[in-house]
Amino acid sequence: MRPAIIVVDMLKDNLKESSRNPYYQEGKEIIPNLQKLLQESRRRGFPVVFACDSFLEGDFIFKGRMKVHSLRGTEGAEVVDELRPEASDIILPKRRFSAFFKTDLDQTLRTLGVDTIVVTGVTVEVCVLVTAMDGLSHDFSVVLLEDCSASRSKEFQRSCLNLYRDFALFPLLRIMTLDTFLKEVP
Repeated sequence: MRPAIIVVDMLKDNLKESSRNPYYQEGKEIIPNLQKLLQESRRRGFPVVFACDSFLEGDFIFKGRMKVHSLRGTEGAEVVDELRPEASDIILPKRRFSAFFKTDLDQTLRTLGVDTIVVTGVTVEVCVLVTAMDGLSHDFSVVLLEDCSASRSKEFQRSCLNLYRDFALFPLLRIMTLDTFLKEVP
């Protein structure tokens, strides 16, 4: 296994403390595990990619019920301070849900010799899962770390992930914990 770590949308706007932000508490709770994952991954030489919402004012997706957030060039579109990217990390702006959609992520990962993506971040039911599925569609094995990803509630996340635990594409798509992953890879 030659993995790359993809941290999806752990951004200041997405984790802004607010009674109207259902992702704040759950997203904050995974930060210690993400810090451990990032530290170990960098030590082991795994590429780290921060896939970041980078929308434009008036973007199509804001015509639904989604509130305006993570506008390109604003502080809200930056990675949260607790996960500060390092110089060797890749910052990947994305205009839609998948980190692969209309980006150079596929080509970048192939250049780096990656065969497996480890997907983390928020939100499990949208950007994390869509990135994982697109990874499969690009012929990468996928590991989704359940204790390094979040949704609006633990119950919602568990229900979503349970749909894929015994998925027909196992072992190409696996859901595991951080500790299990770190024990499995050299």
